[in-house]
Amino acid sequence: MTAEQTSLTRIELAECLTAAAQSVSSILTTEYPTAASRSYLHPVLGPLAGGPRVIGELNDQFERLVAAEPSLVTPAGLFTLASYASALGWLTESFTELTSSVEQICTRVGIPTEPGAPVPNGAVYTEPDDEDEADDEDEADDEFDIAFSALELAAIRTAAEAASLTPGDYVEVLSQALLAGSRITDACMEISSGLIDDAAYVLDEASDHVRTDDGPGGLPTLVRSLLARTGSAK
Repeated sequence: MTAEQTSLTRIELAECLTAAAQSVSSILTTEYPTAASRSYLHPVLGPLAGGPRVIGELNDQFERLVAAEPSLVTPAGLFTLASYASALGWLTESFTELTSSVEQICTRVGIPTEPGAPVPNGAVYTEPDDEDEADDEDEADDEFDIAFSALELAAIRTAAEAASLTPGDYVEVLSQALLAGSRITDACMEISSGLIDDAAYVLDEASDHVRTDDGPGGLPTLVRSLLARTGSAK
């Protein structure tokens, strides 16, 4: 295959980054049916279902970019490759963290994490008496540092009963799922935004002027974000 056949223009490189940004964003809109008995997992099931597909798509496209060798000898091509690689690595890491969080939740409630494994019955929820209800309400208030309304408490008790959990346990695992969902949402939004910024930079700059040095604005947005995260973690 000749260089003319494989070389990508700045417009095509920018389109690759834009398409990747859209794919990453689609993770957050992926829907997955949630049974009432597992309602506490609703915040994470969509991303958990959409993540592997998007990572696979990005990996395939990354391999195509690497194969387009004539495109990568230009600053624009190297800039695009660095941005794409950073996005793929960041997303893979974030999805691994999400998976680990979900496994911890499943372990907490006694759900097996192995595919196809039977779900144990676990502890069966029983309707508490008035004194127990008051204790559960106090526990929920302490957990979130806010006071639930009577309607919210009723909804928690109903959802907990369907999941065969006590209201206190239900609030705990739901809060863990919400936190995990918030983390993957933040990661996807930052990755997508960075890809869009890098696509605009590749498209707006002349191919022989796109900077790949380590000066201000020289590195792709995602590379600089990852370096900043690494520095703050030390």
